[in-house]
Formats: sequence, structure tokens, C-alpha cells
Amino acid sequence: MSQDSVDRHVEHWSREIPELDPLVEGIITRMQMLVRHLKQQRHATIEARGLEDHEYSTLHMLGGCGPEHRATPGEIAAWLGMSPAAITGRIDLLERRGLVRRLPSPTDRRKVLIELTEDGRRLWRAAGGEQGAEEARILAALSRADRERLSGLLRQLMQVVDRPGLLPTPKDETGGQ
Repeated sequence: MSQDSVDRHVEHWSREIPELDPLVEGIITRMQMLVRHLKQQRHATIEARGLEDHEYSTLHMLGGCGPEHRATPGEIAAWLGMSPAAITGRIDLLERRGLVRRLPSPTDRRKVLIELTEDGRRLWRAAGGEQGAEEARILAALSRADRERLSGLLRQLMQVVDRPGLLPTPKDETGGQ
């Protein structure tokens, strides 16, 4: 198998730090480099569509909120790890761009729902589709069996660090969290 830049990285640091485990360093560094590449690709994809990362995150959250693509500002803020007050400006901007709209809550006239518009949904899906294509391109280097094995191995590693709330999910279509 041919070398990659991580092999050269590991060789260098193994000389500098003799107690370094080259296998651990190689695995962790490769995971970090893949994540870095995917983040850069995601940023470029989102930017090419005239969005900022935080705008895309809001559209993505709403896109996962069942068939109506609606949530309260509080739900959006909680999913994005923001204060409810901080989310207002973000919603205002997306609303001015026609990507979301505010609707009165059918159950409480003091509340409002934020809904993804058709333009917002199209933009979110297009950017997500491009990102998905890049992820598929990278994983195409592995056979289906190798992808399944990798998924299982990564699941084992996740179980070491997993905890409630680590990876939040928007409410499901039944309205629950």
C-alpha cells in the first residue's frame, strides 16, 4: 500500500517522541484529516450557495423536524446550543432571505413556529446533497464489506465516549425529541 501524508507525519514524530505509538497516531491523525477535509468541503459548498455555516445549521435543523419542517425558536436554540435570544437575529436574517417563515402556534397564541420555506428546503437539500456526494466519493475507496466493517469499528470507538446529548437530533415527526 502506498504512503500518505500521515505516514510521513508519523515517521517524523516517532523520531521526535520515541514513546509515541505510531499506530494510534496514524489512526487518530487520519480521522482528524478526514474530518478537516469534510468540514472544509462543507464550508465551501455552503459558501457557494450564499450561506454561512450557522445559517445552514439552522436550515438543517428545521429540515429534520418532520414533514412540516417546523420548530419553535426555543427548540432551534436548544438543538444548536444557543440562547433563545441569540436565535432571533438568525431567524430574522433567514426570514428576510425567504428561507424560513414565522407562523403563529396553533396551540398557544403567545408562541411562534419557524418553518422552512420551499426555497429554504431546496437550498438545504442541494448543499446537503453535494456534501453527501463528497462523503460517498471518499468512502468509494472501500468495498461495501470494508465500509460495513469500518462502521462497526467506529461504533465500538463511539461507545467509549458516547453519552446522552452528545449528538442532538431535531424533534421527530411525532413532535417528540
